Amino acid sequence: MAIARLHGGPLDGQVLPLEDENQDRLIMPYSETQIVYERAGVAENTGEGDGPTSADFHFVEAEDDIDPDPDGRDE
Repeated sequence: MAIARLHGGPLDGQVLPLEDENQDRLIMPYSETQIVYERAGVAENTGEGDGPTSADFHFVEAEDDIDPDPDGRDE
């Protein structure tokens, strides 16, 4: 199993499991839209005893505007 380290966007700093360590894009639901992250660089920690394989993914876009307060509760 591999992990994705997310950079930028609404999930900045999150770590998610990757089922396929060769995956180049992550498209995930977020609120009422979808967000896209793309791999940046090569996988790290690919050896036997150096922990889980990990890859950095950087925020690319959201399909719609992300509104953190869509119903006005925070006013």
